[in-house]
Amino acid sequence: MKRSCGSSARGVGPFLLLPVQAALMVGLGRLVTGPAAGHWPLSAEASIGRDLAEDRDPDMSGATELLSVLAGTQAVIGATLLCIVVLLVLPRVALRSEALFLGVSVAAQSAVFVVVTAFVDRPRPSVPHEDAAPPTSSFPSGHVGASLALYGGLAVIAALRMRGPWRYVVTGTLLLVPPAVGLSRMYRGMHYPSDVAGGLLNGTLTLLITGFALLYGRQPAAEPDAEPDATERPDRKVPAPRSTGGPVLVVRHPYGCPDELADRLAAVLREHGHRDLRWILTSAELPCGALAQELRAVRPALVVVCGGDGTLRACAEILAGTRIPLAVAPCGTGNLLARNLGLPMDPAAALAESLSGESFGIDVGRVRGDGIEPMRFTVMAGAGFDAAMVRDASPRLKARMGWAAYVLSALRHLHDPGVRLTVRVDGGRRLRRRARMVVIGNVGTLQGGLPLLPAARPDSGRLEVVLFDPRGPAGWLTAAGHLAARLLRRRPPAAPGPAAPDGRSEAGGALEYFSATRIDVRCAVPQPRELDGDAVSDGVRLTAEIEPGALRVYLPRAPGTPKTSPAEQLPAAAPGTPSCSTAAHAPRDTGRPQAP
Repeated sequence: MKRSCGSSARGVGPFLLLPVQAALMVGLGRLVTGPAAGHWPLSAEASIGRDLAEDRDPDMSGATELLSVLAGTQAVIGATLLCIVVLLVLPRVALRSEALFLGVSVAAQSAVFVVVTAFVDRPRPSVPHEDAAPPTSSFPSGHVGASLALYGGLAVIAALRMRGPWRYVVTGTLLLVPPAVGLSRMYRGMHYPSDVAGGLLNGTLTLLITGFALLYGRQPAAEPDAEPDATERPDRKVPAPRSTGGPVLVVRHPYGCPDELADRLAAVLREHGHRDLRWILTSAELPCGALAQELRAVRPALVVVCGGDGTLRACAEILAGTRIPLAVAPCGTGNLLARNLGLPMDPAAALAESLSGESFGIDVGRVRGDGIEPMRFTVMAGAGFDAAMVRDASPRLKARMGWAAYVLSALRHLHDPGVRLTVRVDGGRRLRRRARMVVIGNVGTLQGGLPLLPAARPDSGRLEVVLFDPRGPAGWLTAAGHLAARLLRRRPPAAPGPAAPDGRSEAGGALEYFSATRIDVRCAVPQPRELDGDAVSDGVRLTAEIEPGALRVYLPRAPGTPKTSPAEQLPAAAPGTPSCSTAAHAPRDTGRPQAP
């Protein structure tokens, strides 16, 4: 069930209350440090701190240290980014507004805290400190405010989205964290009780404002049941059978497409007049199965690919330039090509919709480099952080956890340094850059609808490139906020424009974009590399070129066309000959993860 993010947001009006919140907190801080300082209960705060310091013991100090670390700046930023990724990629229906709510809450609380400490100067308690004291005012407690924005925000999301008795357990546990952090900060001599109260108030006001702006009035999401089976909907109109003109080759990944699903797909094909079905099983050694051999024996009317992006890439390697149309039944983890083509994620529904449409030409990329024979890709190629995340994800965890395995792998590489590299666009001059990750995209949307390359279209005749290089926690947070805001706007993709030979920077320089028909990237040291979510050998060079309209794909409408608009036929691709020269190098059938 799709939900419109924009329909639930109440606009920017509520956010105008944030300056009011900051002014209120400044006034309260001035009151605490000024006229009210000598009156009870503020007059008794110093003695409370001394009593806590005198009763310290090693066990309690260890426990409070853990709570203090959990609410520290780096931990809060890291946990916020991780939770945003999880909210976007793990549910069947991405929780986009919830992810934006969490990120904005943490960022807004921090902004108000910085403003308040600039106008309120309160020394920390005169007791031994068990933590290093940052050069900020003791009022309000930044640790408490940040923990309430993060863990309180998660509690709000849990209360809204979870079902059953566990909702109350999770919500209650999360809400206990900020007060526990406040007690730990007092115990460790870092704050007065009024500082903790100020932090709780700052965090609470932030959640109220951001929640009212982004979540208020939302209807509870329906349980994420699977989409209706395209072959079982009683109201679905079955099209009249069309002339096949030849057999249909069905390339099937045996794990992604088990027997029961294969029977459903066969029923869809028969409904569309395709009776002569020839099944081809894939394997780790032959990710496109015996497709190349079959094509030498017969020219099919259609090739159906039942697998993920890895299987699609291997089949596209053979079919590009042949004018033999392909239909997609998305059975992988990521299914990014199917998502970018606007297909449903239910394989039978996607196949039924596609066969009710026409065949259109889409682009493919062709990449080569040191240690890589020339290969085609349909989604993205990359080097650096993204490829390391793909390479080091546990196959066992991927089988059990899906995209969560990539999230865990990404955490291992958050501190990987950037690399010096050069970028050459369409044969122009070499540009010297530094980046943690390079992504070259034929399409631009990642899991959860995140538009990493918003100008990318599969029929644009161009490749879009992004260099990702956030500097420090602030850079990561800026980049995440920029991408989250872009996700919430959900504007139509920009029309392809001329190449950007000198790049276009966004998110404070954390993202730099290029557009090209040919892109050459050379790294100073070998980097992990990947194609369509599959790791290939490490190396220093990636050269990618576009092959416009080389692959014919059956779609319900032209790529990039809204569902309400009629699809228009694209020009036919130039004829060519099939090749399976890269079959031995074709990767496993996996999905491709989002960049953090």
